[in-house]
Amino acid sequence: MADVELRSWHGRRVLVTGATGMIGSWVVKELLARGADVYALVIESSPASEFYRGGHDVQTTIVSAPLEDYAGLLRILNTHEIETVFHLGAQTLVAAANRAPLVTFEANIRGTYHLLEACRVLSPLVRHIVVASSDKAYGDQPVLPYTEDTPLQGKHPYDVSKSAADLIAQSYAHTYKLPVTIARCGNVYGGGDLNWSRIVPGTIRALLRGERPVIRSDGTYRRDYVYVKDIAAAYVRLADGFDDAPDDVIGGAFNFSGEQPLTVLEIVATIQRLMNRADLTPDVQNTAWGEIHDQYLSSAKAARVLNWHPTYALDDGLRETIDWYINFLGVRYDAD
Repeated sequence: MADVELRSWHGRRVLVTGATGMIGSWVVKELLARGADVYALVIESSPASEFYRGGHDVQTTIVSAPLEDYAGLLRILNTHEIETVFHLGAQTLVAAANRAPLVTFEANIRGTYHLLEACRVLSPLVRHIVVASSDKAYGDQPVLPYTEDTPLQGKHPYDVSKSAADLIAQSYAHTYKLPVTIARCGNVYGGGDLNWSRIVPGTIRALLRGERPVIRSDGTYRRDYVYVKDIAAAYVRLADGFDDAPDDVIGGAFNFSGEQPLTVLEIVATIQRLMNRADLTPDVQNTAWGEIHDQYLSSAKAARVLNWHPTYALDDGLRETIDWYINFLGVRYDAD
């Protein structure tokens, strides 16, 4: 199976939006390893990104256009004869969305329908489109874990932007038969996440500095966690699925999760254990607002249709993540 996938990606012309983001960087890395011809949509240069640190800027063709620029997106797709699109570009921070919803709606909603419309106009040039949604698209639900049949009913700005983009993607698939599918991921962690307000990178950096990790909520909020390498493989597997099981994939959505929900206090304690820093008591501030208390996903559909399973146990993924930040921050650290 692996050899077939490697051959199938060789020379395929692929556009990745959000290529310098944490997930986008690892998707680019995965695609390059499989021999794809990658075009990276970069809005702003970010030298600290894994995209640049991994040398992917010289291994890809960098293109630029705001997601809100329909003509620019159309030009990129047409000029470079893009076959496959991974749409990960977005404003991804919940707190930032609460502070400035207009920016989030413009990037996440307008950016999505502009890209999909450009793909529709150029059909059948573009043969595969994978759109990044989120567990946040489901909103606050009384029944957990979320399945793909759970209604999309975000209420806060970021959640609404993901619900809307998700539904727009579905409408293009069902109305115009556009070859698009949707990925809804749990909390993705891993090297390259430089949003220090997020619990995993923020906790690791604090412990490396000998500081108490900050918890913005009351610590009881529950999430599932999935390693970024598993998610990069999931995105590529979704695009492969168009050829393997098109009726199950086109127009559908897939959850990707580690299926091991933990409270914020539990994930922090796990990182503390792995770093041998249980002495640094978390600073529980209980100031978070506009966030869903409990959310986690079932990946049963991805397992059944795509044969996708996370390959990293939580401890193993976190160990690699901790090592990445030790290297990135240039600190001397011995957990033993």
